[in-house]
Amino acid sequence: MRVLADTNIFISYLLNPGRDGSVQALIQAAVDGQITLLLPQDLMDEITVTVASKPYLVQRITQQALDALLETLALLGEEIPRITSPLPHLSRDQKDDYLIAYAVVGGADFLVTGDKDLLVLGKVGDLSITTANEFMSTFL
Repeated sequence: MRVLADTNIFISYLLNPGRDGSVQALIQAAVDGQITLLLPQDLMDEITVTVASKPYLVQRITQQALDALLETLALLGEEIPRITSPLPHLSRDQKDDYLIAYAVVGGADFLVTGDKDLLVLGKVGDLSITTANEFMSTFL
């Protein structure tokens, strides 16, 4: 099963280390080899920029924790080549379109997110867009 997880999934993981929950279970499923986690560089960049640019996150997420997550993801995930061509506009928030594009290019079965602008789509072609809770309870 091929999965692309949104930045908000990884931020949630960093904010709640060691807590049992669907986000942690999703990461563990990648560690255990139950899923292939797709990791475009643009997503890795967004995680870094998001943590560094929001005071709320800077106060709660250490650089060590962020670095450890990024290193783990680099080891676990399958890198998706950078998309350089224009992206089609599919979601209510155009800045989220890159996630759909990378999921499609990477052959993802699921895009896991907490973003309502993406969740409202439900499906794009063969790509299912779902929350971490729905994904873990329904598909794993």
